Amino acid sequence: MVETVALVLGSGGARGLAHIGVIKEIEARGYKIISVSGCSMGAVIGGFYCANKLDLFYDWAKSLSYIDLLRLVDFSFISNGAIRGDKVFALFAHMLEDVKIEDLDIPFTAVTTDLANSKEVWFQRGPLEQAMRASAAIPGLFQPVELDGRLFVDGGVLNPLPIAASVSAHADHIIAIDLNADVPMPIVEPISKLAKEHGEVLPPGMDENDDKNDWLNSIVNKASQWFTSEGELSSEDVEAVKEKAKANVSNLGKLEILYQMFEVMQSALSQYKIAGYPPDLLVRIPKSSGEMYEFHRTEELVELGRNIAKEALDAFEQGHSSLYGQRLG
Repeated sequence: MVETVALVLGSGGARGLAHIGVIKEIEARGYKIISVSGCSMGAVIGGFYCANKLDLFYDWAKSLSYIDLLRLVDFSFISNGAIRGDKVFALFAHMLEDVKIEDLDIPFTAVTTDLANSKEVWFQRGPLEQAMRASAAIPGLFQPVELDGRLFVDGGVLNPLPIAASVSAHADHIIAIDLNADVPMPIVEPISKLAKEHGEVLPPGMDENDDKNDWLNSIVNKASQWFTSEGELSSEDVEAVKEKAKANVSNLGKLEILYQMFEVMQSALSQYKIAGYPPDLLVRIPKSSGEMYEFHRTEELVELGRNIAKEALDAFEQGHSSLYGQRLG
C-alpha cells in the first residue's frame, strides 16, 4: 500500500529551491504527496508542485543568469527598501495559466500574514499566483499585497513553518522542511563538478569559487552593460549608470541585513511551531546553505535538498533520527 505524505514547506528565500530536491526524493521513494502547505518561498514551490508545473519552474529557475536576475528585480523598483516584484509574479501567473487554488489536483494552503490585524491567514481558494505573492511579501524587502482592503505580508512573520495547515489531510506522515536549521553543511560535490557530470554548462563566470561578494560586485558592471545594450543610455552615460548600480548594490546590502534579522525571528518561531505541532519527520536544511537572493545557485540548492532528504528518509524509514532528519511524530 502506498504511504501518503502531507508536505510542509518552510520559508527561507533562495534556500527554498532545496524544497525541489526534497520533493523529488520523496516521490522517488514511492510516497504519495496528498497535501501541501507552504510559506513564502515554500508557498511558491508548493504552488507550482500542486499545479503540476514544478518541472517548468525548475527549468526556468536553473536557466537564470545574472542578467536575468537583474531584469526580474529591476533596480528602478528598489525604493525605500521595497521591491514591487511585478515582473517575476507576472511571469509566474503566465506559467501557472491563472489557475485557482480550488482547481488544483492536490490540496494547497499558502500561509500569509494580515498586517493590520496581526493575524495568520490561510489562502485555500482564489488565484494561485496571488496567494504566492501575498505569502512571499517579506517585510521591508517586498511591498505588501493589498487585497479586499487588507494588507498581506510574508507568512513567516507569524508562521514560517505552517505544520498546523497539514493536519487535516490525515496523511500517513507529515513531513516538514525547515530551511532555517542550525546544522552544519553536508559535504557535497561542487556544483561545477555536478554540472560537468551531467553534461551541463554553467553560467558564464560561475565556478566553485563564486561567493556572494563576487555576485554582488558583478551587478555593478552587468547592470551598466545591460542598460547600455538596451539602448536606453548612450556611451557617455555609462559612468553614471555604474554609480547608480553601485548605489543599488549598497541597497541590496542593507536589505540583506534586514533579511538576516527576519531570519533570526523565523528560526525562533519555527521552534515554537515544531513544539506545538511536531511533524513525523522534520527535514533540516542548513540556514548557512545560501543567502536569500542566490537564485543563480538553483541546481546546487536542489541537489543539496535531495542529498539531505536521502539521509533524513534513510534514517526515518529505519525508525530513528539523524543529523538532518528528526523523527518527532
